[in-house]
Formats: sequence, C-alpha cells, structure tokens
Amino acid sequence: MTLLREAIGDSLRRARLAQSRTLREVSTSARVSLGYLSEVERGRKEASSELLAAICAALDVPLSRVLWDVSTIMAGADALPADTPAQTADASESERTAAAEPAEPAAEPATATMSVAGARTKIAEDTRIVIPAPKADMLVLVKSN
Repeated sequence: MTLLREAIGDSLRRARLAQSRTLREVSTSARVSLGYLSEVERGRKEASSELLAAICAALDVPLSRVLWDVSTIMAGADALPADTPAQTADASESERTAAAEPAEPAAEPATATMSVAGARTKIAEDTRIVIPAPKADMLVLVKSN
C-alpha cells in the first residue's frame, strides 16, 4: 500500500531532480530546514498544506500539479494486483535515486510547435518537457509499422 506522504515525497523529489537542484537550494528558497525537506521527500514526515505550498513555490511547480501527480501515483498503486509487492519504505536511497536518473543523456533540445485549441504555438528551445517514466507493470507495448 502506498502512503499519501510517500507519493507526495516522490512527486516533490522528481520535480526537484528534474530541475537539477539540491535539497539545500530548495530548502533555502522554501525557508524550511534541509533535514525536514529530506524527511518529506522520503515520505517520513507529513507536510502541512502551508509547507507544501512553500516547497511548490520554491520549485516553481503549482501545488495542483503535484497533487495531480500524486493522484496518478495513488491510482497506479491501487491498480496493482493484490499479490504484487509494493515498494517498501526502507528501499535504499541509491535504488530510488537510480530509478529517477536517466540511463542515457538527453538529446539536444529541438524547436517544436504545439497546437492548442487550433492555434499553433512555437515552443522555445530552452523549454524542458519532463515526462515521468511509467512503472514497468503499467507499460503498454505498441507495435510499430
């Protein structure tokens, strides 16, 4: 069973790592102790709504985005079969960080366009789009032609 505080911590850690920021940088910006932020990210401490708002502001990530991410994590955990072992709280730090790090370096950014409500918008070259890696049991294989 995935605990809410663990899912929140995972989401916050992924957001921080996606920005290549340290715990110290975020804790200073959020005005929360480094140790407490670490405990929140590891799912050991329950963060208040005020603290979550401060951390999200420091990460420049809307709280609604974190909560959406958490709901996706929780829904995925609920979809696991009963005999599938859940990730334990005492998984080593290196195992969790290794899963968050990409196996290969990212490709150079490219200029792209996207369509929003019929209007085409150019995406700046320095825009980073972060797509969380799915869990292995949630992968859908698609045959290419």
